[in-house]
Amino acid sequence: MKSFNLKVLLLLSLGHLITDIYQSALPAILPFLKEKLDLTYTMTGVILMAASFTSSLIQPLFGFLTDKQEKPILLPFGCLCAGIGFSFITLAPNYILVLALVVISGLGIASYHPEGYKTAHFFTGERRVTGMAIFSVGGNAGFALGPIITVYTIQYFGLSSLPLMAVPALLFAVLLFWNWEKIALPAGNHEQSGKTVPAGTPQGASWGLLILIAIVMVRSWIQFGLISYIPFYYINYLKGDPLYAGKLVFAFLIGGAVGTLAGAPLADRWGHKRYLFWSMLLSSILLPFTLMAAKGAILFVALGLVGMIVISTFSVTIVMAQRLLPSNLGMASGLMVGFAIGAGGICVTFLGVLADNFGVPFALKSIAFLPLIGLILCLVLKYPEYLPDRSR
Repeated sequence: MKSFNLKVLLLLSLGHLITDIYQSALPAILPFLKEKLDLTYTMTGVILMAASFTSSLIQPLFGFLTDKQEKPILLPFGCLCAGIGFSFITLAPNYILVLALVVISGLGIASYHPEGYKTAHFFTGERRVTGMAIFSVGGNAGFALGPIITVYTIQYFGLSSLPLMAVPALLFAVLLFWNWEKIALPAGNHEQSGKTVPAGTPQGASWGLLILIAIVMVRSWIQFGLISYIPFYYINYLKGDPLYAGKLVFAFLIGGAVGTLAGAPLADRWGHKRYLFWSMLLSSILLPFTLMAAKGAILFVALGLVGMIVISTFSVTIVMAQRLLPSNLGMASGLMVGFAIGAGGICVTFLGVLADNFGVPFALKSIAFLPLIGLILCLVLKYPEYLPDRSR
């Protein structure tokens, strides 16, 4: 394994940021697509389901492939597909073509993540959690920036200007090829990396991994539910300012980016499972207050805190999965970042059914009770905790 390389990690994190801009921006344009194509909330839910399936659920397949052999070409190719597929969605004349472009973008997202996490792992040295947090925070920042950038672009340049958002993906591809010799790893590095993790699988890992996947699904359901139904509530239901809705989503997601960096050392000190438990416990208290009582400036602060608490476990759950599957790092990353998050995103489709039958406010407020499910799952999670190294 290579030593800790901040420059390469930051470059990979930049690609992660750009790729996830397109993933999180999709819910922000759904209110505009709904009005343009006269869609129902259930139809918009199907768009999210297609995005979740192609961008997330199939990531373990890409993870399986990267465990066999590094495929660094997936990094620029994935980012380009993500950007081009998303950026032309608003020009699509019908619902079917929208779904086709969502699939193209989703496959690009799915191909970038497992290879990105696997490649980043090679450059973390002994500081694995720190290195993984640097790579992960790029994605968190991208998730935060996606909705606000998209809304501003549409607000000031019009819906037809969205293809401009393909430019960052093109620039990143050029930058990545400029540094290709540093990114493209020799095949031997894959074999050497396997020696840095314990052989075999911890006892009870299969059951623990299933519970961990379920917890990440709940976290994803909360995250995608909020970034999808905050815009629906303020734009479609209240007929309010799209920028206000975008700023609320930004507050939630930027809080998550801050929480990812701040939470990693705390999880190492307190223990991964304990940190995950406290995250769900605090979310169970704060989220209902945020969705049912907070208003004005307090709402922005509360959403930021919810984002910090909920999303801060992002890199923690990846490291937990890699400890449970030490010989299949790509598969572990694909299961956490792809399958589990995608399955949680698909659950947002049920919120569309609730919105059509009981109204958007009901669907939004129902998200407040999801952390309780995660809290119960944390109590039954079997995880081989370890004693943190406090010498650093």
